[in-house]
Formats: sequence, C-alpha cells, structure tokens
Amino acid sequence: MKNYSIIIEKTSTGYSAYSPDLPGCASTGRTREEVEANMREAIQFHIDGLREEGYEVPEPGSYSSSVHGTA
Repeated sequence: MKNYSIIIEKTSTGYSAYSPDLPGCASTGRTREEVEANMREAIQFHIDGLREEGYEVPEPGSYSSSVHGTA
C-alpha cells in the first residue's frame, strides 16, 4: 500500500480522520491509535472500491508540516 497522508482531529467523543488525497475516505476512533488503525482499513477499502468500479486510484500527493505559533 502507498503512504497516504491523513489528518487527525480531536472531537468531543474521540478522534476523526480523513485523507486529503482520497476524497470521501474518513473514519473515527476513541483514541489516536484506534483512528489510525481504522484509517488504514478505510484507505484499503476505499482503494479496493475505486478499482472495482473502474476508477483511477489517486496517487498520494499531500504532505504535512507543523507550524508553531504563539498563544
């Protein structure tokens, strides 16, 4: 599997995540570890679905960086 970036956000009930390179591919989890594991499964499921339907699978293209600001 290729490495797709994911964005993880804290929610009131745990965490949610999505992949900017795979529109519509998202998941949730109670912990960061759980949402990351769920996203691995969601990405594979999403890619399998795209292939089954005859769609092109997008190449990973996003990257991440952290920028620290002052509070």
